[in-house]
Amino acid sequence: MEKKSQMNIRRLTVSAMLAALAIVMMMVVRFPLIPAAPFLEYDMGDVPVLIGTFMFGVPSGLLILLVVSLIQALTVSAASGWVGFVMHFAASGLFLIAAGLIYKKIPSVKGVVLGLVCGSVVMVAAMIPLNLIFTVYFLGTPRQAVTDMLIPAIIPFNALKAIINSVGSFILYIPLKKALKSIKV
Repeated sequence: MEKKSQMNIRRLTVSAMLAALAIVMMMVVRFPLIPAAPFLEYDMGDVPVLIGTFMFGVPSGLLILLVVSLIQALTVSAASGWVGFVMHFAASGLFLIAAGLIYKKIPSVKGVVLGLVCGSVVMVAAMIPLNLIFTVYFLGTPRQAVTDMLIPAIIPFNALKAIINSVGSFILYIPLKKALKSIKV
């Protein structure tokens, strides 16, 4: 029983460290990806969240994401309020659910790659209706303005964000997995 308790404490500690790292990355690494839409800023906060999802499963990944999304909504994205929180949590949550479930089914490098690709597609697809609903009805942007931004800005931004986060997660996950196994997390 003591070993299981120690393992749970280690997992909780690593999850908290990943959440803290995600928050730091979200605050430090922020820049626009699409010149036509400088208000759409990329941040690297989802990389540690995805790594946590691969290491500990979807429920843990969602918990890490919840913490990061709440802090983001109260700090760097406070202007978008609860709408930004919901959109970030939904988009990133759908990404990590797809990626995490595929990796759970195929726990290999192939599973990581397939999960990241599918998660990226799910996130990009989900952001279309999320923007058409939340940006129009809750942020007050005219529907036509959002529709006009889908092809030149919203879809490319989310695709680039998903690709960058996927590459970063892939590059970091494999060595981290080996390192954390050595400390029995």
